[in-house]
Amino acid sequence: MQDTPSSPLVVGIDVGGTKTHLRALVGADPVAERVRPSSGWRPHEPAAAARWLTALVHEALPVDTRPAALAVGGHACETPRQCAELRSALEAVLHVPCLVVGDAELLVPAAGLDKGVGLVAGTGSVAVGRLADGSPVQVGGWGAALGDEGGSAGLVREAARAVWAAHDRGEAPDELAQGLTAAFGVSEVPALGAALESATDVSAEWGRHAPVVFEAAERGSRIARSVIADGGQSLAALVVRLAERGVAVDDVVVAGSTVLSQPALYASFTTSLTESVPGARPRPLRAAPVEGAVALARALV
Repeated sequence: MQDTPSSPLVVGIDVGGTKTHLRALVGADPVAERVRPSSGWRPHEPAAAARWLTALVHEALPVDTRPAALAVGGHACETPRQCAELRSALEAVLHVPCLVVGDAELLVPAAGLDKGVGLVAGTGSVAVGRLADGSPVQVGGWGAALGDEGGSAGLVREAARAVWAAHDRGEAPDELAQGLTAAFGVSEVPALGAALESATDVSAEWGRHAPVVFEAAERGSRIARSVIADGGQSLAALVVRLAERGVAVDDVVVAGSTVLSQPALYASFTTSLTESVPGARPRPLRAAPVEGAVALARALV
């Protein structure tokens, strides 16, 4: 394939915590589309991550075809230094302009916006934005053990804490306590601690039980409803932190399987956001995040 200045071949890659999505285009014409597991992704090792991405690009593109530019939104690419090191490693291998950002930074360009906040609440939660000088700012995203409030793993952690507190108050197990003990395969609330601590992959193993929290709320659990409401408020608090640091928060692009698939959580988030930052507009992302990577790659050529 012969590229022309008016229609360069660009590649965007969204490396998520679970799956990776590559899209290559010449103008509006698709060249390649790949979705694969993210196993083997090691973003804290720039050389290894660059090899992993390069292998994906070579596998996806036609033989003897090289992109004019590549942009990557990478899960766990958490600091400007880390992103810059990976970008340098990629450019050294591919010899084309590259850009690497955290995967949450794909949301704003994927929504067709030039600025705003990207908020993700899936297994974990994080919010990102940029200052007027272009410097990136990230808040949240500290993992299930310490943070990720409003994400599925964080909701399960807080649900367990809430049922423990109810147990300590002498209350009988409610729908949430019953659901959690069944999900974790234990016979009583005090045993939940050991069950949670035994997880080898905390985020994934805790997060997969989040539906229990929402099901308990639907069955009338006051505790579950409180946990969900607090989770939505915590997501709004991420936007407040960005605003306090000088990020423009007029548009908040929201993505993530948990917040977009659970109306109670999304409603709590939007209500709290309106109360905390009246001018902020939540925008559920309808496009695939990889569209943001493609937009960023086009900006490089």
